[in-house]
Amino acid sequence: WWAGDPRCTGNWANRILLWGMFGTHYVNRSFIFAIRIKAPKPIPVSTLIATFLFCAVNGYVQARYLTQFRVYEEDAVLSPVFWLGVAVFAAGMYVNVSSDNALARLRKPGETGYKIPQGGMFSLVSGANFLGEILEWTGYAIAMQGLPGATFAFTTLCSIGPRAVQHHRWYKEKFEDYPPERKALIPYLL
Repeated sequence: WWAGDPRCTGNWANRILLWGMFGTHYVNRSFIFAIRIKAPKPIPVSTLIATFLFCAVNGYVQARYLTQFRVYEEDAVLSPVFWLGVAVFAAGMYVNVSSDNALARLRKPGETGYKIPQGGMFSLVSGANFLGEILEWTGYAIAMQGLPGATFAFTTLCSIGPRAVQHHRWYKEKFEDYPPERKALIPYLL
């Protein structure tokens, strides 16, 4: 940030996008969520390495773009498109965090086994947490109005969208009483 172009680093749009949206998500995901989850399953080393590499490269690309290359007009933060993106991001963050909370409350201390998530967006989709994250990065891309944000939103959709579909299939196979009206990722559609 300190080595960036002052036309970028001094602009509120860049600050809101980089530190507000991007930073808030990763503080939640890396620290708050990590502390709250119970007895995580072992993660394959290949998944851990791939995730680390993606986050490192993506973080660099997003930060570099917003601190060195993307110069917004001074009134960019007054643009309806910018605030539409911020609103979509905030809605996605709410869905993501509230879904994570619902998942964290599924098991009581000492319990094992699987349960059907209930409430919030889980009333409509099996992958509510995935939907929230996809909405976050779609909002980020709308607010940014740049290729790095759009690429990030697209790769997020391509990487966790199929996971939501797989989880949905698994829930339907595992639980005979799984709500038949619930979709995988997109309410009422998919």
